[in-house]
Amino acid sequence: MISSQLLRGMVDRLKEISQCDLAVADREGHTVAATRAKMSVNEREIRTFAGTQADIQEMHGCHLIKVYDERRVEYILTAEGGDQSYMVAQMAAFQLEGLMAAYREQLDRDSFIKNLLLDNLLLVDIYSRAQKLHIKSEERRCVLLAEAAGETDAPLPDSLRGFSGLGDEDLVTAVDDRYLIVVRVLHGKESYAELDELASGMQSFLAAADRKLRVAYGSVVGDIREVSRSYKEAKMAMDVGRIFFPEKMIAAYRSLGIGRLIYQLPLSLCRMFIQEIFADRSPDGFDEETLTTIDQFFENSLNVSETSRRLYIHRNTLVYRLDKIQKTTGLDIRVFEDAITFKIALMVVKYMKYMESFDYIGG
Repeated sequence: MISSQLLRGMVDRLKEISQCDLAVADREGHTVAATRAKMSVNEREIRTFAGTQADIQEMHGCHLIKVYDERRVEYILTAEGGDQSYMVAQMAAFQLEGLMAAYREQLDRDSFIKNLLLDNLLLVDIYSRAQKLHIKSEERRCVLLAEAAGETDAPLPDSLRGFSGLGDEDLVTAVDDRYLIVVRVLHGKESYAELDELASGMQSFLAAADRKLRVAYGSVVGDIREVSRSYKEAKMAMDVGRIFFPEKMIAAYRSLGIGRLIYQLPLSLCRMFIQEIFADRSPDGFDEETLTTIDQFFENSLNVSETSRRLYIHRNTLVYRLDKIQKTTGLDIRVFEDAITFKIALMVVKYMKYMESFDYIGG
């Protein structure tokens, strides 16, 4: 059903133009929107009219018109206020039918998008429903998944209303109050650079309201049947970005690197790997100072001099810490092969903790 706010706006605007009072009621006679508190016809009279075969009726100087939604009476529209009331009632009914048709199509489009993303449609249904909803089948598209970062009050879809970066052809739906899905249509030579710009624009738009946004997107696909694949990739990119790159607020499926591989490993294999390399000692079980040293050493490409400079410590102090790590783990991260093993292990442990925290074990 159309929102009462939209209906009130319609009848108020028509009264400004025609000087006639209008009201919209449901089949039970309950007023949904009106330009004045009390019309000439009451709830019982409207309900009686709704049950008759007539489509138009005049009562107490007021014209009543039934407004149908797919052959079913949805509203009763009333108009009064002079000789023009009959014509105004017909115009209002026509406009209301148009609003209902647009609302129904929007609901159909939203339902189509959700079922498309979730692989709930047969291939033949995808193309037939897309054609019915005037959605092009062969067009370059990409799915973006937006998530509100941190605790928020206003629902994400409401917060993004008014964002000018989304075009009329972009299909938008909400998963819940925290997530928003955008099926973006790309034109001309637009590609991943433009998707990064769109994600940044969404973030900037919400930053004005002191809200943070994490955005992930999948691959660009050329056929509507492939949109679900792009959606699944966007979901993976969101998880992988959150696990391995928490400081980055935009995650692209094409740039996940080794994180994509680790994310698809079964937890049993991950545990086996950690046990094989470190026995009973987890690589993230070091104190904060040691972990900071390791992170800086990797960030500076295993360069001892640069790492000691960044940490504001003497070179010998850094060497002492690296020797201590080697004695504890059996891995010398100054050696490339051992450094690779250690880095992957740290990522595997992050992945395991994330999956276990969401009860993904055995899922």
